[in-house]
Amino acid sequence: MTKYLMNRILRALLSVILVVAVVMVMVYAFLDRESVFASDPNYPKMLNNKRQTYMMQQWEKFGYLDYVPYTDFLIEEVKAGNLTRDEMTDAAKIGATEDKDSEATAKMVAAFTEKYKSMGYEVERLPGLFKIGTVKYKEGGDPSLYAYKDVPLTQRLVRYFTGLIQVDNIHNVDEITGERGLTFTWYDPAYGGKKFSPAIMGNGTTHKYLLYFDNSFPYIHQNLVTVNLGISFSVNNGIDVFSTMTDAQGPQKTTLNTYPSGAVEVTADDLHSLVHVPGSLESGGDLVKNYYVDDYTGVTTTKSGMSQMGYSFAIGILSVIMAYLLAVPLGITMALNKDKLVDKLGTLYIIFIMAVPSLGYIFIFRAIGSTMKLPTTFNVQTPTWLMYVLPVVSLALPSIANLMKWLRRYMIDQMNADYVKFARSGGLSEGQIFSKHVLKNAIIPIVHGIPASVLGALTGAIITERVYMVPGIGNVLTTAINKYDNGVIVGVTLFYALLSVASFIMGDVLMSMMDPRISFTAKQR
Repeated sequence: MTKYLMNRILRALLSVILVVAVVMVMVYAFLDRESVFASDPNYPKMLNNKRQTYMMQQWEKFGYLDYVPYTDFLIEEVKAGNLTRDEMTDAAKIGATEDKDSEATAKMVAAFTEKYKSMGYEVERLPGLFKIGTVKYKEGGDPSLYAYKDVPLTQRLVRYFTGLIQVDNIHNVDEITGERGLTFTWYDPAYGGKKFSPAIMGNGTTHKYLLYFDNSFPYIHQNLVTVNLGISFSVNNGIDVFSTMTDAQGPQKTTLNTYPSGAVEVTADDLHSLVHVPGSLESGGDLVKNYYVDDYTGVTTTKSGMSQMGYSFAIGILSVIMAYLLAVPLGITMALNKDKLVDKLGTLYIIFIMAVPSLGYIFIFRAIGSTMKLPTTFNVQTPTWLMYVLPVVSLALPSIANLMKWLRRYMIDQMNADYVKFARSGGLSEGQIFSKHVLKNAIIPIVHGIPASVLGALTGAIITERVYMVPGIGNVLTTAINKYDNGVIVGVTLFYALLSVASFIMGDVLMSMMDPRISFTAKQR
């Protein structure tokens, strides 16, 4: 069993990498890279050279290329001690054309060009654009110099998977107040130091709180290890894909907070989410200094609703439970009453679900639910359990039909098997034959699909969530594709692929537990 699982997991991980690689090729090679600006509100406002440099900056964020502006090169030279700050200021003044460069500028431009061309970069200079009859630049026509190089697929894959899991440490932040290190306390300062609540805090780490407890499930939380599926630039601008899927939604939830400065106030700020923002204490002025004592000032707000994944999973898991609770007894009843009225009614339902498009019967049940005064849309501002009824029922309908169909078939196949005839001739009762043999053997293929159904609930249901306006995860991938959001497309693909391979492996393990005849060990010869 162990050897089988290790081999299966290894093959599964290789499959996931292959899937992500294929998606990256499709996204970064087959699609026009300018399409990423289709829904960018800033792009149409840019003109001339300013638009070109903006495109380069965005393409770097989207993972198309490595982009190095001339000013970054000068800053690195200052850090290396090759330039003073005054010399950098002089060298940074690029002329409208090369012959207009000062001697200092020409020297550093030549060094910049030589360095990055030797590394395989393309160096591009955008000349200054003048207005006719004036010495002023056109809008967005300032001269610019930069180097760029397309990122190859192998490098992109390595970057993506090596940055997938990020571990916070005390050297993540360059400039800090006080000494770097970790602090353990039994009494969390966020609760005024009066409530027994263990916490580990860091100085020099990206997050202030690395481990803490609160009264929200699962009660113990951590920021030490984070998952980085990529950054969204259209669906949820600037937010990590994993955070987009897992951050709470809905109205803000206020609590009594004790800020690092000692100020106590009822706010929705989640002090356990504090992150380091360089220079924020000084730039924020007295307002920030009233609450904070260092640059750990970045904070998110607490919300009372669930995350996208939470809503999708809640609806999905309830529909799975409903499907199995109804489909298993109905499928058994149909098999035991083959060609009778109950079997014909069940077959009629199965044919109806298979024949009618999912959107059709969803709207039918939505109309029926509306006449029964059930909520037909989700409302995260004023949630009620009734708003789950119609989405759960609509999502369960096809699963019920599918399970009924296959369980009926497996039951009938088993009931006609030779071993059942021998069991009858051996004197076993119909009840014994049914419970010990027929049902047990017929249910095995059904059991294999349980992990896939449960884990599949995390991926959401596109049509159902759209019709009932569920703020779930089902709509994320289609929205990302429509908006050319590469980070979300690749991140969600990886998430779906991992769930798929996990469900197959768990299904195999579950089948082996149900049927002792199934073994994952090689036979001895």
